[in-house]
Amino acid sequence: MRLIILAVGDRIPAWAEAACGEYARRMTREARLQIVPIRPEKRVGLTAAQVRSAEAERLLARCPPGTLRVALDERGRQVDTRELTDLLAGWMQAGRDVAFFIGGADGLDAGLLAQADLRLALSRLTLPHALARVLLTEQLYRAASLIAGHPYHRG
Repeated sequence: MRLIILAVGDRIPAWAEAACGEYARRMTREARLQIVPIRPEKRVGLTAAQVRSAEAERLLARCPPGTLRVALDERGRQVDTRELTDLLAGWMQAGRDVAFFIGGADGLDAGLLAQADLRLALSRLTLPHALARVLLTEQLYRAASLIAGHPYHRG
């Protein structure tokens, strides 16, 4: 299965790029991780809603058909590591690819949120874009490690 992180933002700090790359490299063959940067919309003369709408079109255009859609949203369902592991195990058993949407500075479009199969919150805090990517990749790696019986998770 593929785990695809579709993330608005094309200028990620080197530390975040390195961290995401390291966790992606460590993923098991059963759950390959791919990060797809999505160009943010230029804000000149546009409302926040127009920016979110344009970015949603780009996100959805890069989402493969039939993929389970998970929107990251601070108002989404909060899960702990074990619950995320259970979700990942279920997705792996179903054999479906999963796309995670990370919005830009203005968040995700309401229409995209409505189309999501699941809305997850990494935290109730508003996270910087780069940190959200790192946190998600690390937690996906941790969940895959738990499924594989790897000792990475000690909790």
